[in-house]
Amino acid sequence: MNDTPEPSPKLFFETVNAYQRTAAIKGAIELDLFTAIGDTPATAAEIAQRCNAAERGVRILCDYLTILGFLTKQAARYALTPDSALFLDRRSRAYAGGITQFLLSPQLMRAFDDVAGAVRKGGTVASELGTLAPEHPVWIEFARGMAPLMIQPAQIVANLIPLPADRPTKVLDVAASHGMWGLAFAQRNPQTQVVALDWAPVLEVARENAQRAGVADRFRTIAGSAFEVDLGSDYDVVLVPNFLHHFNTEDCVRFLKKVHAALRHDGHVAISEFVPNPDRVSPPEAAAFSFIMLASTPEGDAYTVAEFEQMLARAGFNKPETHALPPVSTAIIARK
Repeated sequence: MNDTPEPSPKLFFETVNAYQRTAAIKGAIELDLFTAIGDTPATAAEIAQRCNAAERGVRILCDYLTILGFLTKQAARYALTPDSALFLDRRSRAYAGGITQFLLSPQLMRAFDDVAGAVRKGGTVASELGTLAPEHPVWIEFARGMAPLMIQPAQIVANLIPLPADRPTKVLDVAASHGMWGLAFAQRNPQTQVVALDWAPVLEVARENAQRAGVADRFRTIAGSAFEVDLGSDYDVVLVPNFLHHFNTEDCVRFLKKVHAALRHDGHVAISEFVPNPDRVSPPEAAAFSFIMLASTPEGDAYTVAEFEQMLARAGFNKPETHALPPVSTAIIARK
């Protein structure tokens, strides 16, 4: 008996037509369809009324979302799955629908228009610097959309690095974006001052979040390129979330040396990244991030734990510890 499956074009067609899945979720979020369903299963007619849309259109879209796994359907009533309720209902604290403004932005999607060209070149062909261009507007959408998803991993990192309670402490948040990583430390430690570093327009989002978190009096900013500005000194922790993957190894080492110099003698660097296994094809969510970097940056990549260990050692740090950060990231924490 031969258990080898027969060759099939199914994967090819699913991949070629994947833009339809993207369009469906984008449309559902624009209609606020998941919020319209909420906690109570509803018919297409009921959802259509709440979304100000045609019943036929809602029925077809809801059926397709059910096929994809975003909804369930029973006796002509649609309901949210647990994942959809947590991440796609606008009333949820973990609402992630806003991140589509970044992920589906024309600036980012253009980076994938010529993948063959990016492969030939070994980096983005969208522009000279891709998304690394100074004050690229796409990062404002990223900051606004990603904040809810970063609350939990930021709190995990803050819990992994306890700060002294008997003296004032300082935390630098590099490429701070929404600011959630540094704010988690400020909320946990009443004597902690947070310094957020990013492009000036993005820092406005971080300031808004610091105000909402009630720590604006312990929050200040540095605007500019992390490679060029003066970071300051005597930090207890330097946070480097989702930043190093944009650069080649030598640039990462150069930046980590700068971080090393900015830390106290016993300070920590805490890196959050998509970290593939040594085979570079698993786990799929982290390993696939290299492809995004190929299309959108000149020389970025997803680095393995061994590669981070080598970079940190070259920068003068001790051997790091690694910790899982839900849903797909890894924290790499090293002491000076």
